[in-house]
Amino acid sequence: MTGVLTEAGIFVGGGGEGYATPQQLLLKYGNRHGLIAGATGTGKTVTLQVLAEAFSSAGVPVFMADVKGDLSGIAMAGDPAGKLHEPFAKRAATIGYDLSYRDFPVTFWDLFGAQGHPVRTTISEMGPLLLARLMGLNEAQEGVLNIAFHLADAEGLALLDLADLRAMLVHVAENAAEISTRYGNVAASTVGAIQRQLLVLETQGGDKFFGEPALALADMMTLAPDGRGRINLLAADKLMASPRLYATFLLWLLSELFEELPEVGDPDRPKFVFFFDEAHLLFDDAPKALVDKVEQVARLIRSKGVGIYFITQNPADVPDGILGQLGNRVQHALRAFTGKDQKDLLRAADNYRANPRFDTADAIKEVGTGEAVTSFLEAKGVPGMVERTLVRPPQSRLGPISPEERAAILAASAFGVKYDQTVDRTSAHEILTARAEAAAKEAAEAEAREAAEKQAAKDEAAREKEFKQARRFEPIKAPKTRTTTAAKRSSSSRSDSIAEVFGKSLARQLGSKAGQQLVRGVLGSLFKSR
Repeated sequence: MTGVLTEAGIFVGGGGEGYATPQQLLLKYGNRHGLIAGATGTGKTVTLQVLAEAFSSAGVPVFMADVKGDLSGIAMAGDPAGKLHEPFAKRAATIGYDLSYRDFPVTFWDLFGAQGHPVRTTISEMGPLLLARLMGLNEAQEGVLNIAFHLADAEGLALLDLADLRAMLVHVAENAAEISTRYGNVAASTVGAIQRQLLVLETQGGDKFFGEPALALADMMTLAPDGRGRINLLAADKLMASPRLYATFLLWLLSELFEELPEVGDPDRPKFVFFFDEAHLLFDDAPKALVDKVEQVARLIRSKGVGIYFITQNPADVPDGILGQLGNRVQHALRAFTGKDQKDLLRAADNYRANPRFDTADAIKEVGTGEAVTSFLEAKGVPGMVERTLVRPPQSRLGPISPEERAAILAASAFGVKYDQTVDRTSAHEILTARAEAAAKEAAEAEAREAAEKQAAKDEAAREKEFKQARRFEPIKAPKTRTTTAAKRSSSSRSDSIAEVFGKSLARQLGSKAGQQLVRGVLGSLFKSR
């Protein structure tokens, strides 16, 4: 083999005596999904890098997460003078591969915006199901979250970031009585529990993930000027400290691909390939409803030209309903130290089409680093017979690049202008805050009018009383007009004095009362008073 591509597919590897020569992944079946499994240190990362290189060379854009921080080297050519060149050259000679080194077109992404362009989505785009999974909500809490989303949609309130969702939950709590009659019970304690989980999510970096500009999938599915597919690399070494955020982000990305891409039937090559590293995080403690949804997406998304490849230590990490859909498999060594390990190994061996030349379970135990037991789909989508394979060496650098090299690639990227600066447009938080301010002002003015009317009535009563008292002491023969005029002047003087005092008092009330009303409105009491 002289390159990474064969006439019909991707050259994965081969070998000498006792090994298959060659082994290839047919591009036509690249969207039939796949599995890369094996214990730590058995060569999964090299296999992942090799497949990403080959898909890119075939003009297929790729997404993968750099979980350990060592995949970034794919952006640089391998080093012929490096310490890995000699063992790589020896392996290349064994499998008949003409080893050459080159770099690949890479775009770096990072949820935290430190090692790549920021990746963002909006609360509305994430949706209540994945958001509930992200926050670990129970059934009742998820129900209230669904109500909040429904009301936001009905009222045209855009939920872009965590502030918008908080404001919407406050809106739900303030109108709980009315909402409960229409959608079911909304308890203040439930809303409070969701708010606390939002705080936890924020401390994990969720505030950086939610916002605008949101990631456009079209920007990931681009080609380099030379026609190679762009490799989108997500910096995930820090993200792994929040495994639920990592898994939910990849689920969201998968869901977006499913929803946005058109049906293409059976293309001659995938439109996009998605590598899901540390796949067990997706299914750990996941409710059955979510697993069923992932299974459905995996089954249907291949007709949109998307291939999903799960990378994990043990095939048992992937549910059977999804495992059965993974037609292209690379199984590195599994260690069988315990009874459970033995069962998992036998189960893994049972998932392959047997080869009469060797025992599959023994082969999975025996293969060394850089070797694997492989099975790729053949003509008409038939599973290939299991083979022992030496995986070809990568063309790019094995290991991380330097911060200076990463900075240079980011500076040359065309996506920095679009994604590096956040945009804060009018959304639910601003709209609900404006409503609160308007309602607070209206309530304060109404209270002032009511107080003024009461005071005016009180002043009128006082004037009438004063007038009647004055008449009691009026001389019988005194001119009525003179006495009345004097009484009016006295009454007017007193009325003016009272009005002046009231005006000062009202001004103080408006200054303090409106401020208090506004604060209470933002925190949750305004709409009741309105």
